[in-house]
Amino acid sequence: MSFLLYWNSGANNKHRHSNLRQASSPCASLSLFSSLFSRAFSGQIRYSIPEELEHGAFVGNIAEDLGLDLDKLSARRFRIVSGTKKQYVEVNLENGVLFVNERIDREELCEQSLSCSFHLQVVIENPLELYRVEMDILDVNDNSPNFPWTEFNLDISESSAPGSRFPLESAQDLDVGSNSLRTYLLSVNEHFFLDIQTRSDGSKFAELVLQNPLDREQQSAHQMVLTAVDGGAPERSGTVQIDITVLDANDNAPVFDQSFYRVRLAENAPKGTVVIKLNASDLDEGSNADITYSFSGHAPIKVRQLFSVDSETGEIKVKGVIDYEKTRMHEIYVQAKDKGPSAVAVHCKVLVSVLDKNDNLPEVILTSVSTPVQEDAPPGTVIAVISVMDKDSGENGNVDCEIPHHVPFQLHSSFKNYYTLVTCDFLDREAVAEYNITLTARDMGSPPLFTRKTILVQVSDVNDNTPNFKQPSYTVYLTENNAPGASICAVTALDPDSGQNAYLSYSVLEGDIHGMPVSTYVSVNSDNGNIYALRSFDHEQLKNFQITVQAQDAGFPPLSSNVTVNIFILDQNDNAPVIVSHVPQNGTAPSETVPRSVDAGYLVTKISAEDADAGQNSRLFYEMLQATDPSLFSIALYTGEIRTIRQLVEKDPTRHRLVILVKDNGQPPLSATVSIILSVVDSLPDSPPDLGDLSLSPHHSTNFTLYLIVSLGAVSFTFLVAIIVLVAVRGLKEVFKKSNLNVRMSTGASEVNSNGALPQVYCYKMCLTPESSKSDFMFLKPCSPVMSVQQNNAKSTDYLTSGWSALDHNELSNKRAATPNEVMYCKMPLQERAAPNYSWTNKSTQPHPETPDYQHNVYIPGTTTGYSTLKLAPRGELDVYNTFSTFGKKKKFISNYEHSFDKDGSHISNSIFK
Repeated sequence: MSFLLYWNSGANNKHRHSNLRQASSPCASLSLFSSLFSRAFSGQIRYSIPEELEHGAFVGNIAEDLGLDLDKLSARRFRIVSGTKKQYVEVNLENGVLFVNERIDREELCEQSLSCSFHLQVVIENPLELYRVEMDILDVNDNSPNFPWTEFNLDISESSAPGSRFPLESAQDLDVGSNSLRTYLLSVNEHFFLDIQTRSDGSKFAELVLQNPLDREQQSAHQMVLTAVDGGAPERSGTVQIDITVLDANDNAPVFDQSFYRVRLAENAPKGTVVIKLNASDLDEGSNADITYSFSGHAPIKVRQLFSVDSETGEIKVKGVIDYEKTRMHEIYVQAKDKGPSAVAVHCKVLVSVLDKNDNLPEVILTSVSTPVQEDAPPGTVIAVISVMDKDSGENGNVDCEIPHHVPFQLHSSFKNYYTLVTCDFLDREAVAEYNITLTARDMGSPPLFTRKTILVQVSDVNDNTPNFKQPSYTVYLTENNAPGASICAVTALDPDSGQNAYLSYSVLEGDIHGMPVSTYVSVNSDNGNIYALRSFDHEQLKNFQITVQAQDAGFPPLSSNVTVNIFILDQNDNAPVIVSHVPQNGTAPSETVPRSVDAGYLVTKISAEDADAGQNSRLFYEMLQATDPSLFSIALYTGEIRTIRQLVEKDPTRHRLVILVKDNGQPPLSATVSIILSVVDSLPDSPPDLGDLSLSPHHSTNFTLYLIVSLGAVSFTFLVAIIVLVAVRGLKEVFKKSNLNVRMSTGASEVNSNGALPQVYCYKMCLTPESSKSDFMFLKPCSPVMSVQQNNAKSTDYLTSGWSALDHNELSNKRAATPNEVMYCKMPLQERAAPNYSWTNKSTQPHPETPDYQHNVYIPGTTTGYSTLKLAPRGELDVYNTFSTFGKKKKFISNYEHSFDKDGSHISNSIFK
């Protein structure tokens, strides 16, 4: 055995260079680099081994011959790709030995070809190296020459002249070269000898030559043994017995037109096709001139299987399948013999050249190298090694391979008929998870034949995509008093990767909420993103908070993204109103004193309550549940101010017990009650004003002393002016009576039914602060005109009094330089023109319903509207709303009754002034 190691020839390199110059794809530059890479690191090695070796027979140490490291053969995926259908040799990866894997029969593999070889492709990865291995199969003398028959009959006329030749049946030896048929031997006799000749293919055949004339009368039959001997060591032989019958003379033998014919026959010619028509003539007459044709003894068995000879016409026809790839030329030996007695056969040779047809499809053999391929594989990564072959010859056997141009792959030619499939661009599994690459192998025949093979290349995922939440942020509205452990929302993220790289786990990032870890407030299901409340939330303590949820995949390294979840705690009506003023002390109801001389609308006190809820749940309404005398006191629905409805009289009780209900606007509403004792006194005790609260109020000026002096002076001046005004008013009323004028006061303006001037109406309203129980100061402010006419005696004396109302603390605070003793007043001059038949008419307006304050226009998620439980007080009930939000916008009920009199002093009607 021997081997030969050499690198690729320049011709092959030149062939690849021509392919590179024709490349037009975007990866042409990469193709050039890869081709040069293959030239630098690929080579060819040749081994010669005899046929018929047993399994495991040593061929060579291919690892040492290629200079490879034995320890890295397995790691580099060393393997052999055979160009044949059988894997005749294999490699032991432990020692690098190339050994026979399957018995090789040279005659089966290459038939009668003088040279017999097959090639292998050695593939090594990391880095990729390709080697071509040629295996020459040497012939051994394992076949003996063999004759088609054990006996051969030959008829020879006794008139045959010495030198006449008679072809003998040829022996067949399947071996080639020196082991093939070398010569023929003839047993000793006195009439014949052998003439051994050589065919064009180098094979031997023998002719029997008549040496001495025959005499049928002396000896009518002769027997001899023909021995065929090959050239092997030791030599092998085969024998056949020749039986010669001496015939009576037939003077003329047939003669062919030519002794040698040359014809061409197309491959795959249909059966029955006439190859040639032979013609032989005989000068004899009758049966001696009637010629028959047949194969001579030199015709091999294979020829007899492919062709037939018509015995009458001499036509040679196709009988079997003519395959150029098996035999490119056939030699046909034909004999012609007349039918006369002692007929002598004559012979000719027909040489048939087979013309190749493009009748074989290219064969594609695929060896996967790296599939699936990672999506981050760099350009130039080898995906597969491909070998193509075509049994045709010439242009019919030249094969070109191509793949579509729209895929990120390219074919590189490494050896003749060997290609590597490599990447020429970066892959993206999220865009294309797999490629079905159609490989087309097309020969150069006319018409060309092609074979298509689909290569499935799967792209494996790498963790190159971060999770992506479906929303940029999440907002959750959660009603307070939730059950711990309840699911409040779910966040969802998607990851376009696959497998572990797309498996997401959710977590809440660490943080503090009011000094407590966020993990004590909420938790998240790591598998599905459901967020759970770990405690029951209280809107009054925590109105909203924010958490950050992270979605992280299971790739390596892991990728993550965050999303913000805003959680708003919605209020529930879970807090009842709390009375913050007039709180019972030691079980005793709080008490207030009321002067007996107060008028209607006098601010007795104010009930203050608070509600820890928010929105409509914290809006409070005040109702009078019980009262000793319901007609004497009323409470404002929204402010909780308790005022007198009328003046107190002697028969009224001196002690009154009021039960006040405070309820919120929730659903259902919650409430609280408070009892208050009101004591009626003749006069309030003189006590120094408690200015402590005022001095502490941020709304008062620090120069309180100066304001106090100014206020005392203003009060004194006001009282003086008030006395003058009262006198003037009383005088005017006397004038109206004498003028027979019927005067009626209205809310808006007064009209005069004459051409006289319209009097301008001014009103006086004296107000008390909510702290009136602690101060003797009285305050005046403008108010809606209210007239209270009382009939105190039989003379129907009319009095014009001013209505009183209290200033809310906030309202007072918003006045410019308001002081406890500030007096605000206005004049009501009455102008009249003396004229007869003046008459005044009343144009009263209907009372306007109370306009709810600004809280009615506020909507808070999860609460009811402001009108859900709102109950307006009856029209006849005193409803005073002095708050900062209603200052200057509302008209207040001051008195329930107005006494109207006609001009003669009799009572006409009661009407409500607004």
